[in-house]
Amino acid sequence: MQDAKFVAYLRVSTARQGQSGLGLEAQREAVAGYRRAGARTPCGEFVELESGKGSNALDRRPQLRLALDASRTYKAMLVIAKLDRLARNVHFISGLLESGVEFVAVDMPHTNKVMIQIYSVMAEFERDQIASRTKSALAAAKARGVQLGVAGRANLNRDVQKRKSAADSFAGKLRGVMTGFKAAGLTQRAMVTELTTLGIRTPNGAAAWSLIQVQRVLARL
Repeated sequence: MQDAKFVAYLRVSTARQGQSGLGLEAQREAVAGYRRAGARTPCGEFVELESGKGSNALDRRPQLRLALDASRTYKAMLVIAKLDRLARNVHFISGLLESGVEFVAVDMPHTNKVMIQIYSVMAEFERDQIASRTKSALAAAKARGVQLGVAGRANLNRDVQKRKSAADSFAGKLRGVMTGFKAAGLTQRAMVTELTTLGIRTPNGAAAWSLIQVQRVLARL
């Protein structure tokens, strides 16, 4: 790294998270901590609101491409808050390592390239395991007659008791899925992402889940 310059790259998985600031501020604080740890000069910040799934993830991340270009131009380090903000994909990480740009993950500042590749292998394995367990939980739920993705619009009924009954019924339909999530060790925020990715509708029929909605379902169960 020359002249201690760096370019910050931040990413969240969905536009909804980006609009709410969820995750971005924590990443900014992590990068700020990296700056405070030494005499480092920021040369730019690039924020991506995109999914990183797939081996061609870089093609779907224009902000990362710009961040890499800026790093080359300024001969600066590419700085991210967490390694999994780049990708849980071995081929993607390998390609990034061969891009010619030096980068550092704030949560793993002393990790070398070999260790990063090993970490990406384990992260990809974890992602695949979560996906496999989730699919198994969904299949088991369907076998028990659970109807997934059914919007609970009856919850909008003004009668409190009817709304409560509808909410309990909706939560009951997701019991198998939520049990699978818990068995897989998912955090509540991870459950938000998984429910949205799987296309399971919220109680009011929306496509994207929020943390409070997941907490309410878990509380009813």
